Amino acid sequence: MLRKTLYSTTGNWFQRGRSSNKNNKRCIHSRRKMKNPVHLPRALVTNFPVKTTKPSSQDGNNNTSFTPEAPLYSFPVTSAHAIDLGSFKVSALDSAALDPNKGTILHGRYGELDPDATLGVPLEYLALLRHAAEGAAGLRALSSSKNNDNAGTVLIYGASQANGLAALQMASSKNNKNNHVAVVGIVDGQHSGNEDMVEYIKAMIPEPGIAVAQEYAMVKKNFADLVSSIATGNEQLSSFPAIDSLEDFKANLKEYARVYPDTMPAAVNSSNIKFLGMEKDKDQFRANMDTYLSQFQPGCPPLSHDQLDTQFSTDHYKVFRQKFWDQTTSIISGDESHFFSPPHIVHDLMKEGLPPKPPTTTTNTAEAFESNIPFAFSPFQDGFFFPTGTEIVPGGPIVGAIISVTPDLKVASETVSKATLSSNSNKISILRAKAEALQFLTEAQKDAFAAATSVAAQATNAGAPVVTIGGESWR
Repeated sequence: MLRKTLYSTTGNWFQRGRSSNKNNKRCIHSRRKMKNPVHLPRALVTNFPVKTTKPSSQDGNNNTSFTPEAPLYSFPVTSAHAIDLGSFKVSALDSAALDPNKGTILHGRYGELDPDATLGVPLEYLALLRHAAEGAAGLRALSSSKNNDNAGTVLIYGASQANGLAALQMASSKNNKNNHVAVVGIVDGQHSGNEDMVEYIKAMIPEPGIAVAQEYAMVKKNFADLVSSIATGNEQLSSFPAIDSLEDFKANLKEYARVYPDTMPAAVNSSNIKFLGMEKDKDQFRANMDTYLSQFQPGCPPLSHDQLDTQFSTDHYKVFRQKFWDQTTSIISGDESHFFSPPHIVHDLMKEGLPPKPPTTTTNTAEAFESNIPFAFSPFQDGFFFPTGTEIVPGGPIVGAIISVTPDLKVASETVSKATLSSNSNKISILRAKAEALQFLTEAQKDAFAAATSVAAQATNAGAPVVTIGGESWR
């Protein structure tokens, strides 16, 4: 039996089952379930801020009087704190509190904040001000490096962390005509298993940048190809020249001529023409069939395969495409008065030849027309072609990598660093010392180290700096 859930209008308690108290006011009942319900302690729920409303009242003349709503929060938020993961307590440094006397905001690390700078910023966001400062410092370190004009491709590991996310948003906001920055964000292991989180980060990055999960960066060859394609704009796609398009067009036309010859009353399947009724209905069927078939294209006129292969060139194909665009425009505008049959156009082009070329001082009509059609393909461009308006913009050379030091990465890095220092005294190879140190780490720590080193290797190979941000126990 389905049990009903009743909530009191005070919001300070809730009751399951049928209530025997008639004074309890029922709220709107919903059968919707939370995606990931969390059972919170009752002592915590009772202190949640609650929005209370009062019902409207009517007098004897059916006149409704509306009672204004109570304040949105019965317990206004006056401070926000981050959590210190080292001591599992609220952080006094990463906190923001409202000064009741001055009305200003006091930050635990930076003191009193400028009212103009914090206007409209939620108090809980200001508690993460240190993380935003770390992201800004990482970008500033890259921009101040040698031979760096602050434009190019930036790699950010830990893009879903607070400081990495701040660096990602600030780097993405620098995109303009004179200063283009492409961002490649890598979501670390804490959030890479959440597909929604990866998509959220990806949606924050404008093209040609992208966001990938940590597991993708661990496959170093694939990650290197991805970074190279974004930086250079070369996605290593093979070209599809006009001659290949023309050969496909001829093959389709030959098959069309075989299936729908001009001996057929229309270019329809033969099963639609065959009479399967009684003999007495045959005359009426033929009379109706002529009207029915008149709405279809006629069959293909006789075409010589040898003549099609030798005389129909890419120049003829350009003229055909222009006629096709004209027909498309006519259909969109509602003008279908003129006859249009693709095989007849090809037949006439081979019979009559190409029309005279336009003067050299004017732009080719077909090319100018196609250049204004959004997402239109043109096989007559040199090299690989993209739909109009979707051409790839190179991100530029790699200007550096920003690595947000997560707890797993911090443990792995410190362990490997100690093993490297001890290898000199024990007279063993550095590679063996690193391998032995990684062997005793957790899978999460080893994955974080592998992904971060893969990101750093891309910047190092390009001669760009690598900057680390964060790494302290409190977050």
